[in-house]
Amino acid sequence: MAQTHKFKVAMSCSGCSGAVERVLKKLDGVTDYEISLEDQTVTVHGDASQAVIFETIKKTGKEVTPL
Repeated sequence: MAQTHKFKVAMSCSGCSGAVERVLKKLDGVTDYEISLEDQTVTVHGDASQAVIFETIKKTGKEVTPL
């Protein structure tokens, strides 16, 4: 069953949000995502676990916190 996970991600520019978008696109189990540079949030929909998504976003070098 698809789940929704939300994260606070420190992103200061479109390059930052682009890096997060690139890793989420490649992640198995992610069906959709919304990245808000303004709110500094990333919402991910799909079957991937929160831990896997967290570690994937963390690999971009951004500070990330589950919400």
